Amino acid sequence: VQLQAFGGGLVQAGGSLRLSCAASGRTFSNYGMAWFRQTPGKEREFVAYISWSGRTTYYEGSVKGRFTISRDNAKNTVALQMNSLKPEDTAVYYCAAGRKGWSTKGYDFDYWGQGTQVTVSS
Repeated sequence: VQLQAFGGGLVQAGGSLRLSCAASGRTFSNYGMAWFRQTPGKEREFVAYISWSGRTTYYEGSVKGRFTISRDNAKNTVALQMNSLKPEDTAVYYCAAGRKGWSTKGYDFDYWGQGTQVTVSS
C-alpha cells in the first residue's frame, strides 16, 4: 500500500484543518488506518485509529472530541478532521495502514505516508 498524506498547513488556534490520506496498491479496505504525529525531539504519538470497516474508531485522549477520523473505501481515502486546534497540536502528521487490527503502536502498522506539517499559531 502506498500512502500519500496532504492537507496540512498553518492555522490559528481554534481553527480547523482536514487532513487526507490517499492509498493505492493493495486492497485498501483490508487495512485498519491510523494517524500519528511527531514533533522534533519527541517520539511519534498515536492520534486516531479507524478499523477496515469504519465501524470502530479510537482517539488519543487529548484529541478526543476535537478530531474525527473517517474513511471512504470506495475512494481509498482516510481523513482526519481537526477542529478547535491548539498550538500543542503542531506536528508532522502521518497516516499509516496495518492489518493487525486495533492498535496505538506504530510498529503494528506496515505502511506509512510521507507526513504533512500542521502548524497551529497561538
